[in-house]
Amino acid sequence: MADCNEEFWKALDELVSSSEIVVDRPKGSAHPGFPDFVYPLDYGYIKDTSSMDKDGIDVWVGSGEREIDAVMCVVDLMKKDSEIKILIGCTEEEKAVIYQTHNETQYMKGILIRR
Repeated sequence: MADCNEEFWKALDELVSSSEIVVDRPKGSAHPGFPDFVYPLDYGYIKDTSSMDKDGIDVWVGSGEREIDAVMCVVDLMKKDSEIKILIGCTEEEKAVIYQTHNETQYMKGILIRR
């Protein structure tokens, strides 16, 4: 099983390193559909990829080195979907903020899986 875990992270590394990261919701900006929500970190997607919502695979970009640290697995009860969010260059404090962000309402819950 450990080999599969390592292969998962290598596959994410390859995906991210061979793709463009688009930050369309910079830190401090408001969510387009929920203006009361302000992004605590840079948020975006991997260009030319697709996720459950048919948009690009989501990423949180932190202040550290551009390496994949973790993923958030999220269930959204309002949208009735689930997704992963790739964390790139996030400090432990930034990971805690992201975790809190995905668990602060009754409609969205997430788990953080560290590398």
